Amino acid sequence: MAIPGIVYMIIFSFIPIYGLVIAFKNYTVIDTIESAQWVGLENFKIIMADKYFWQSVVNTLGISGLKLAFGFVLPIIIAVMIYELRDSVFKRTIQTISYLPHFLSWIILGGMLITWFSSNGMINELLNFIGIQAKQNHMLDAGKYWWIASLSDVWKEAGWGTILYLATMSRIDPTYYEAAKMDGATRMSQIWSITIPMIRNIISLNLILSVSGLFNSNLDQTLVLMNSQNQPKAEVINSYVYRVGLMQGDFSYATAVGLGISIISVILLVATNIVTKKLNDNQSVL
Repeated sequence: MAIPGIVYMIIFSFIPIYGLVIAFKNYTVIDTIESAQWVGLENFKIIMADKYFWQSVVNTLGISGLKLAFGFVLPIIIAVMIYELRDSVFKRTIQTISYLPHFLSWIILGGMLITWFSSNGMINELLNFIGIQAKQNHMLDAGKYWWIASLSDVWKEAGWGTILYLATMSRIDPTYYEAAKMDGATRMSQIWSITIPMIRNIISLNLILSVSGLFNSNLDQTLVLMNSQNQPKAEVINSYVYRVGLMQGDFSYATAVGLGISIISVILLVATNIVTKKLNDNQSVL
């Protein structure tokens, strides 16, 4: 059963690693990887002086930071709330509703957001209803893009992010809660002293993956929501690499950017694992 996944990884993850060599070459479409001229670290020097690249870095960290701040904690809260429900039918209904946005592609969800935030959209209608006069198209306001991008992504993925937590909670021995009740523990005390410690390893694992992915922004979301007005705040590293590499044909430069970001992501992965290992009594989760 594992063979298809292994073959997939070899073809699409390991074999293409050889292509990273073009980050150190001046590669064009008329060259082969071997025949392209070596330029050493020249592409990386250009990166360091490229203000548009650094602008995309700031946007990526800003959006990813907001996603981490809200998107990491919210699935834990939702999972605990669902786990505490006693009515099984209502519990399954809430789970299903919370999962639904995950299955909407960004093409569909992006179209919905563009309509909602338009000058005559639902958001302005709600603001006008509560007495706040609003007629602007919020998607054209670059200053609001970070919040729109981060909160919409959290809304889309928060319910799906509860699956691992709920699966782990289902394995908690009920006698722990029974003993806590006999000792007079409140519901919040049981959550804080039993539920949260029991899912600590999953929380640590998700934290490691979330921090290591700070530079890996959502390309699909960006391509759908970005426009000429909000681009200064919407351009992220992935969309920058896509634009420079595929649209402008500068493959070597785009590869150099991707390679540099991948190295930084690995460093973040290792560093976060070391920190969580210290916090979890030297028990590594990776």
